Amino acid sequence: MNDVNAPYDDAAETVSRALDRPDLIEHTGDLPATQRAAMRLIEARAVPLRVFARDGVPTRLIAPPGEPARFHRLTHHGITDLTHTVARPVRVKVNAKTGETETVPVTFPERAAKAMIDSADWRLPAIDGVAVTPLLGDDGTIRAVEGYDALTRLWCHAVPDIHVPARPGRTNASRALLTIRELFSTFPFADAARITAHDFDVVDLDQPPKDAETAFLNGLITAIAKPSLDLTPGLLVTAPDVSGAGSGKGLLVHAICAIAYGAPPAAFTAGSAPGELDKRITSALIEAGNAVFLDNVNATALRLDTLASVITERPAWGRLYGETRMALLNSTAFIAVTGNGLSVSEDLARRFLACELDPQCDDPEARDFPDGRDGFLATVKARRGELLTAALTIWRWGRQNETSLTGGKSFGSFETWSRWIRDPLLTLGCADPVEAIARAKARDPRRIKIAELFDQWWDDHHNYAVPAARLSEAVKGILDPQNRGRNYVVSTVNAYVGTRAGGYVLTRQDAEGRWGHATYALQQVTS
Repeated sequence: MNDVNAPYDDAAETVSRALDRPDLIEHTGDLPATQRAAMRLIEARAVPLRVFARDGVPTRLIAPPGEPARFHRLTHHGITDLTHTVARPVRVKVNAKTGETETVPVTFPERAAKAMIDSADWRLPAIDGVAVTPLLGDDGTIRAVEGYDALTRLWCHAVPDIHVPARPGRTNASRALLTIRELFSTFPFADAARITAHDFDVVDLDQPPKDAETAFLNGLITAIAKPSLDLTPGLLVTAPDVSGAGSGKGLLVHAICAIAYGAPPAAFTAGSAPGELDKRITSALIEAGNAVFLDNVNATALRLDTLASVITERPAWGRLYGETRMALLNSTAFIAVTGNGLSVSEDLARRFLACELDPQCDDPEARDFPDGRDGFLATVKARRGELLTAALTIWRWGRQNETSLTGGKSFGSFETWSRWIRDPLLTLGCADPVEAIARAKARDPRRIKIAELFDQWWDDHHNYAVPAARLSEAVKGILDPQNRGRNYVVSTVNAYVGTRAGGYVLTRQDAEGRWGHATYALQQVTS
């Protein structure tokens, strides 16, 4: 049977050989009884078979040696295969000559397998994701686990052997930070102070990290700690629109994943059909083991409801690609997006660390590096244990010295992330990425348009209450540049009621009487 759910690794075969498979009787007159019996047999051996409930759906974890672990939702073919692994489906027949009963081997009924896919009667262990780094505790503990960890609902796979100091001091943390910065000093972080060393343009490590390098450092430790944290921001790596190709955006994300997960991320692109990207992201989150990497989103103002939801809500809902139904998402995957000339809407800006690369040359891909792309990634992989140790030294030092850390600006939805990752780096001299996020929000095209609208509104109407029909032509021109009509203007104004931008807030006064009209007024506010 050629199916992605088939057990191509040795796990299921080992279980099957080790078992004296019991008979599973097919009740031809009571198919649900057959289904329940099969489900109980699969559940009893779920962990060694790597069968779990992921977002409430029966799912197979595929973890070949040396490859990233990934999830596949079971089809009825996979259910049939599993049933034959744990049991011997049989039908009871009566011998017409002797009158004695006998069992005859049969293939598990397809109708029963299909019904099991949608059954609410499963009692499988729940799984949220895959961890290929040690599991972290709020008190600074580091646990190296292999296999299923019921406490965190994670499958721990190929966790490297690392040795983090039991009680690192600030000197240890500073040295660890320098270790990471040195390896990545050839990346063109846009606002970094740079010097020439050995004929190469590199970051001046005598200067503290600025916004772009800080975003990378936070992103790296976020990727490592992601399986142990409920909510974390994603990483947005951008470069200039025309001259950004070849600046190292994808290489930076690949290097982060090589350190955090020991394997490259599976990249996918935005596609072209309207509404397609949200569904592709949903599918990627369902199958992703460690990272979701949306690559080359160029010259776009990105606005994605699914990404906004999964970053700040667990669980969240998303629409499946190629289907009309919704899926429950409870992903532990690290999320990274790259693009040239890419900006994000306000709702996404507060959910992403913004790392801007700028080689400041016409042809970034023509630049020379000490070992080239492949050599750099080979170095990262060879030094994975050392780099993981460095990152977790910074993390553990922060957890053990939380009361002495420098606290940054409040970051709604990511309070634990701020304590675990942002504050230790801030104390070691890095910038506050939350302040950079505030500047990114100010560059949101939608926010800029609203600020322009409010400025024009204030110039023309001051703080007087006016109905939509009596708005100035200049204000209407901003609200409705394509001249779609009065109803469009009214609906757009209503959508902006309560919005604060540019030092103003738009208010609405309900109509008085049957023939009255609602009026709108701007009020000046203090941030």
